[in-house]
Amino acid sequence: MNTNRLPASKAREKFADILNEVSVRGDRVVLERHGKMVAAVISVADLQLLEALEDKYDVDSAREALAESDRRIPWKELKQRLGL
Repeated sequence: MNTNRLPASKAREKFADILNEVSVRGDRVVLERHGKMVAAVISVADLQLLEALEDKYDVDSAREALAESDRRIPWKELKQRLGL
C-alpha cells in the first residue's frame, strides 16, 4: 500500500486515475494545497476500519466515564427525557 501526495490542482485532472489507485490497489492519496496536506482519498475498506476504531474508542471512553461515576439514570427516566 502506497501513500502518494498530489497537489489538489493536479487531482482534478487525474481524478479517475486516483480512484483506480485507491479502489483497486488500496493506495492512499494525500491532496495538498500550497504544500500543506488538506485531504486524503482512501479506500472504503480503510474508511470502514477507521470508523470501527472510532466506535471502539467511543465505547471504551463511555465505559471509562461510567466507571468513574456512580450516578445512574433508570431506563424509564431516560426514555422519558429523550421523548421515546
